[in-house]
Amino acid sequence: MVFVTPALLASLASVAFASPFQSPSLAPMDLFKRVSSGCSTSGQASCHNTSHVSDLCCFESPGGLLLQTQFWDTNPTTGPSNSWTIHGASDTLSFMQQFWVDINGQNEQFWEHEWSTHGTCYSTLETSCLPSGSPKGAEAVAFFNTVVKLFKTLPTYDWLAKAGITPSTSQTFTLATLTSALKSASGVTPSLDCDGKNINQISWYFNLKGSLLDGQFVPIDAPEKGSCATTGLKYPPKSGAPSTTTSGGSSPTGSPPGSLPAKAHLTAGSTGGLLTAGTWSTQTPATFSLSGSTSSFTMSTSKGNCGVSGGKLTCGSGVSASTFSAQTSGSKLLLASGGSTAFTSDATPSGTTQETIFTGSSHSVDYTISIVSA
Repeated sequence: MVFVTPALLASLASVAFASPFQSPSLAPMDLFKRVSSGCSTSGQASCHNTSHVSDLCCFESPGGLLLQTQFWDTNPTTGPSNSWTIHGASDTLSFMQQFWVDINGQNEQFWEHEWSTHGTCYSTLETSCLPSGSPKGAEAVAFFNTVVKLFKTLPTYDWLAKAGITPSTSQTFTLATLTSALKSASGVTPSLDCDGKNINQISWYFNLKGSLLDGQFVPIDAPEKGSCATTGLKYPPKSGAPSTTTSGGSSPTGSPPGSLPAKAHLTAGSTGGLLTAGTWSTQTPATFSLSGSTSSFTMSTSKGNCGVSGGKLTCGSGVSASTFSAQTSGSKLLLASGGSTAFTSDATPSGTTQETIFTGSSHSVDYTISIVSA
């Protein structure tokens, strides 16, 4: 199998590969396109065959028990404050730079380790299994693409938040509460590992039908329990200084999480912001008064308190104030309700129209709301 360093991924936008297998007309970014295996997904899942399988390009063996492990790193932090991160995952590279990062900031070395340790083990990613004419290194890119794609189907943070389980400096949880919430959302029970009493790792298990290139991942219950105790578990906020790195993998530098301004404008997505009634509009955003800290605060406008009732955000004289939180995402400070930064509306506003804002993502237009100091 060809070994490809992750630096190759970063250079794809400007460097073409010289390879006897590559068509002269192949554009550099063609390597990021999905590769089709031509394998069926209607057959037996890995680890469940009842007879010998000879075509290992379409059946993962040996080692057909697959897992994706996610980390919850708190000090130093890795990734957004409202997401677990990948161990073992926009375009693939930019997503990896945010969600599949090394705790010491050495992303390229970390990705190289992940590929050489995990990616080179799959029978269905052997170069002989790739379609004729595939560019050199396509199996490595397929591995990273697959890990990222699978990660996006496992929103661990959101699943826990929907069950009322969010990071806290004081609250403790039982293992049964955590696994029950995750099983209710996903249909399977993962394994949880802890550093002392602090939750820091979760493992999701799968079997595979077809090829790792484009096969069907079949979720299964974890075959063994993790290291967490049964009670007194902590889910601490990502409070440590986040690690950052340049594309060249330089040493990390720290920057504190964003602080909560007393006065702020709330901007929604890439269009407009919130008015005094808590609606979304392209008109001049209102000034909101924020009282508290990033972990817990209330909001108000000239019309009155702001609150969420029945999943709907409003501000006015008769509104009961709700408690919000703020979560850092890169250079942005995002508004969160119930631990989630997801907000949604029926349409994008234009002109003088105003759109009602709902929590979650059940309406037509999804976005985040940024807190910008006024």
